[in-house]
Amino acid sequence: MQVALVTVGDELLAGDTVNTNASWLAARLAERGVSVRRVLVVPDERAEIAERVRAYSEAYDAVLVTGGLGGTPDDVTMAAVADAFDRDLAVDDLALADVEETLEAIAGDYPDLEVDARAEATIPAGSRPLINRGGLAPGCVIENVYVLPGIPDEMKTMFEDIEDEFEGDSVSEFLYTEKPEANLVDALTDAGAQFDVTVGCYPDRDAGHNRLKVTGDDPEQVDAATAWLAEEVDADEEPRDGDD
Repeated sequence: MQVALVTVGDELLAGDTVNTNASWLAARLAERGVSVRRVLVVPDERAEIAERVRAYSEAYDAVLVTGGLGGTPDDVTMAAVADAFDRDLAVDDLALADVEETLEAIAGDYPDLEVDARAEATIPAGSRPLINRGGLAPGCVIENVYVLPGIPDEMKTMFEDIEDEFEGDSVSEFLYTEKPEANLVDALTDAGAQFDVTVGCYPDRDAGHNRLKVTGDDPEQVDAATAWLAEEVDADEEPRDGDD
């Protein structure tokens, strides 16, 4: 399974907010054997979001979109996703009931809160609502596109409700070696040629080692490549004593 991540927000592009959603989702998807092929940050611009969502929906098995949900003027993601599939926006009854229930539950803590519940519960027509157990604005699923909140805690809670819908065959193993990166080139190239895997090298100067990642869809090929590489470059499955 191959997916793309689209994170929405001017604040991400300006560096005002760190894009932790993308890294968290990528790690969780990788744990499930899913291959993340694209990570894109787009501004709060309806046409730009719609264009990218439409293109990625056609190119990948699934698209996860985070950010831009709610009632402020820059929250245009739902409208943009609706545009991507030529859908209208509509109030979803299930989402509306949940929004109203949430508002009632927090009324005592926020007596002056003014929220248009119907606007909050508006999603692309015909899409499947995703209830926001950690907040207010619902997400949705339309065709192969999953729309999640941008607030990290809300996004994580909502993803946990749908994560079983993401499964893949990709597996990875890690090795650690103190050999300089330049001395690893031939072995890494040979590993990729001999086995049906990809090999990445990620230097960590603070820890004093290079982390090697062997990835493939065939566990036997990954195991064989990892064992071969460990011998070739004097690598271990865990950092050696003194390394972090």
